Amino acid sequence: MIFGNIRNLSEYSYLDSQIKECFDYVKEHDLMSFEKGTHKIDGDRLFVNIVEYTTTTPEERFWEAHRQYLDIHVMLDGPEQIDVNFIENMEQKEFQPEGDFLPLDGEPNSHVVLNEGDFLICYPHDAHRTAVEVDGPKAIKKAIFKVKIQ
Repeated sequence: MIFGNIRNLSEYSYLDSQIKECFDYVKEHDLMSFEKGTHKIDGDRLFVNIVEYTTTTPEERFWEAHRQYLDIHVMLDGPEQIDVNFIENMEQKEFQPEGDFLPLDGEPNSHVVLNEGDFLICYPHDAHRTAVEVDGPKAIKKAIFKVKIQ
């Protein structure tokens, strides 16, 4: 996991070129104007999902991880808590390759709170539970870049 803010991208020069490509895309496009849904950037190698939802309690949410894609969550509007742990600390369910979805059960090791401009990069061993409320339910808009693992 890597947690940061896009205003400090110069500190992340070591990141893979495909991850940097996502941040370049953020700088070059007005993602707030994008409609909810999937937007192709480079076929199935790189795309962005624009999501809008209302955050809720942890009990209403689920744990997940991915094997085929990295997730790069970039907050566009609103606060959202994302609970995190490592999949080795969780009960792993059956992987669903068609949705690149590894369901998990367990407890958080920690969490991050994403505000506008914050990002969280989740690698295959990073379990995450999104859409957790911060000081009550809030409507949020977020970009989730999906980067195919080579």
